[in-house]
Amino acid sequence: MTDSATEQGGRRGRRGRGGGGAEARRAARGGTSTEKLRYITRKIPAYEVLTEEGLALIEHNAETVLEEIGIEFRDDEEALQIWRDAGADVDGERVRFPRGLCRSLIKTAPASFTQHARNAERSVEIGGNNTVFAPVYGPPFIRNLDDGRRYATIEDFQNFVKLAYMTPAMHHSGGTVCEPVDVPVNKRHLDMVYAHMRYSDKPFMGSVTAPERAEDTVEMAKILFGADFVDTNTVLISLINANSPMTWDATMLGALKVYARANQATIITPFILSGAMAPVTPAGVLTQTLAEAMAGMAFAQLVRPGAPVVFGSFASSMSMQSGAPTFGTPEPAMVLYGAAQLARRLGVPFRSGGSLCASKVPDAQAAYESAQTLIPTLMGGVNFVLHGAGWLEGGLVSSYEKFVMDADQLGMMQVLAGGVDLSENGQAMDAMREVGPGSHFLGCAHTQANFETAFYRSAIADNNSYEQWEAEGAADAATRANKIWKQMLADYEAPALDPAVDEALQAFIAEKKDSMPDAFS
Repeated sequence: MTDSATEQGGRRGRRGRGGGGAEARRAARGGTSTEKLRYITRKIPAYEVLTEEGLALIEHNAETVLEEIGIEFRDDEEALQIWRDAGADVDGERVRFPRGLCRSLIKTAPASFTQHARNAERSVEIGGNNTVFAPVYGPPFIRNLDDGRRYATIEDFQNFVKLAYMTPAMHHSGGTVCEPVDVPVNKRHLDMVYAHMRYSDKPFMGSVTAPERAEDTVEMAKILFGADFVDTNTVLISLINANSPMTWDATMLGALKVYARANQATIITPFILSGAMAPVTPAGVLTQTLAEAMAGMAFAQLVRPGAPVVFGSFASSMSMQSGAPTFGTPEPAMVLYGAAQLARRLGVPFRSGGSLCASKVPDAQAAYESAQTLIPTLMGGVNFVLHGAGWLEGGLVSSYEKFVMDADQLGMMQVLAGGVDLSENGQAMDAMREVGPGSHFLGCAHTQANFETAFYRSAIADNNSYEQWEAEGAADAATRANKIWKQMLADYEAPALDPAVDEALQAFIAEKKDSMPDAFS
């Protein structure tokens, strides 16, 4: 299954930032309320795997791919003409690029940009030292302990939007949090985009499964934010996948053009299953990823110079015995670290990582593999993190329990990214003077003052004695998570939305649905 298959599937108030100080720290420590928690601004350095010589080599090889092999732009004559006018060599659908052309065009892309939410306190800055967590994207199935594995419905979609809204360490509402198969395929994008607008006030993603669906998303955004605001600000970010190897297809190009012309952000992401859609080596994957991404980002700049773009990388290893994708292995981590460095050299934001696994249930395999993806995500300096919570079974399943378990880890990453507190309180010299040799710190003033916020408090982990754990039902982590997500949905309250805006959105949706018959394929 390709990444395209698994991933595509009120009014703005006063500008502000939410969730600072002790309130934010409490929210980060595993809470399930709707307290605002600001997107991460890193205070720790990014880990790098490539030297200057290594980066130069990858860039040289990517330019060679662009110049000698080229990239196909399929079934889109307008795209081919745009490249001809830009000075590229177009032979049929194959486009070859003079050395440096793509890099030169990308210079007009912003190094960072604000994606505005309808609640201005939840707007996010994408790029620089910032990290934004978004939920799982694209699975056709859901799983929970009550139903097992089944096809997703629009109710599931709404539930995941609500859970993302309720999760403080989830900074973004995401996109296709699951694929609601009970709604006609040609109309479901309307219900999905509306769910993000109605049930959350965090920023969200647009539809990309057809250019006209991207156009519908832009029109709905104009109703929500106002047409003038949308034209001069970024309110949408959308996933544009390459059809690797070295191919851009008409569907993705069509959606890209819609969003770029509307000044909305696109995540230009080569999908790489190493050994199938790219070479088996990290250096080969990095070379192909950079070439494909540069061609896509440069094309967006030709459509509208200055349109926000994000360099995306989705690269997994594979089982050479079965051909199935594998996650949490060392090679994709090296690709992530290297691609993040390449994005920083290009001067554009970077998307990768998440909480990825191949496990069928939220078990130890899921936890280990997700941790081995999430830690490089944070340490590598990823700016936009899709699949931050809920991913299961190689992206085929959105899991309720794993969403909660992953969200707990996102809260930990929020604290880790804050680095070591070297303030007067962080140095704790008063505590050491008060306690002195041979005593303990439990009752000292410093400990009491920091009692509630000193350590991350997991909502999932059980740290009680064996006897107490057994007396309380001997529940494992998934069972505890099952209880938490149900309570979250029971406690959910929708954020306020201007009734006139809501009415206009519903009228637009009704008119669009009435204009076409249902289609399920």
